[in-house]
Amino acid sequence: MLPRRPLFLASLLALPYLFCGTSLSAQDNEVNIRVNVNLVQLNVAVTDGKGRYITGLRPQDFEITEDKIAEKIATFEEGNGPTLRLLDVPPGATAAIPYGDTQSAAQPSAARSVTQMLGTSSAGANIFILFDTSNYMYRGFVFAQDAIADFVRSLDAQSKIAFYTYSRDLSRSAPLTISRTQILRGIRGSVAGDDAALYNSLLLTVKDAAQQSGRKVIVVFSNGPDDASVVPPEDVAELAQSTGTVIYMISTHTAQLEPISTTVFERMSRDTGGKAYFAKSWRAESRAFSSIRDDLAHLYSLTYYPQPNPDTGWRSIKVKLVGPNMKKYHLRTRDGYRLQPGEILERASAASSVEADPK
Repeated sequence: MLPRRPLFLASLLALPYLFCGTSLSAQDNEVNIRVNVNLVQLNVAVTDGKGRYITGLRPQDFEITEDKIAEKIATFEEGNGPTLRLLDVPPGATAAIPYGDTQSAAQPSAARSVTQMLGTSSAGANIFILFDTSNYMYRGFVFAQDAIADFVRSLDAQSKIAFYTYSRDLSRSAPLTISRTQILRGIRGSVAGDDAALYNSLLLTVKDAAQQSGRKVIVVFSNGPDDASVVPPEDVAELAQSTGTVIYMISTHTAQLEPISTTVFERMSRDTGGKAYFAKSWRAESRAFSSIRDDLAHLYSLTYYPQPNPDTGWRSIKVKLVGPNMKKYHLRTRDGYRLQPGEILERASAASSVEADPK
């Protein structure tokens, strides 16, 4: 696991953790209660000893603990199938709603059901593709574009896709959309040049992804090491873990020849629940993208509302299978997140300043 350290530019994002506040109405002196309840999402891959995906598991087959505290699964989804809602109310909540929304009430009434709070869930993931257009990409550029375009076409129709490029700066070539035409146009319009600030750009991509509900995925194609970022990769990985964003890394053997990049790519993807691939040819690049597509189609998505926990720092998550013959299977998911209670953006311009003037 990457070292635990304070997040660089942590104020880029007010993370989705439990926040409660009260305010006094000037007109009627009634106390207004504003409550946000964190809904932690886990994307879990289950495979056998030969790497084959295990399908057909049920919610009762999974056991989740956070800091050794047992948690109850709130929603459950396999692949791109329908979402099962399992809890009527978040544990211990009287008036609560999931991340990204708020509720105000003069007097808290009975909590709404999870079905009412979440509404109708949509299948598919929010997939952010981050493409290296630095000067490392002068060779094999068109082949990489072709592999990414094929990947986009192969994804299920429900998934939303964004296409970003990076060299010294991040370029949001196509925002999150279901339009494959818009994404393909962004891919074909990308050009190579300038130094590589991968971790600066990846941090900003994680921030964008974190604003979305549901499954959040970043697929990075990098042809070489980072030579221009001020953001350390450990902080990017921790922010991705804390926002439930899965990172997949695809790189060529050029990056693999650089030991530090190899280690960072492997650890960052593993700690967020993703995978790292090092392709020696354009065919291998295409196979890597196909592997990611298959992985996304077989992930189990589980959510839970954390039980009361005094820990305000890093919280460890453990997921295991229970029942006969389950121990032989392998699980891959993130292993925790960092709590940032009640923290509102103190430096709202931090992200834009890093993006505009990375050094």
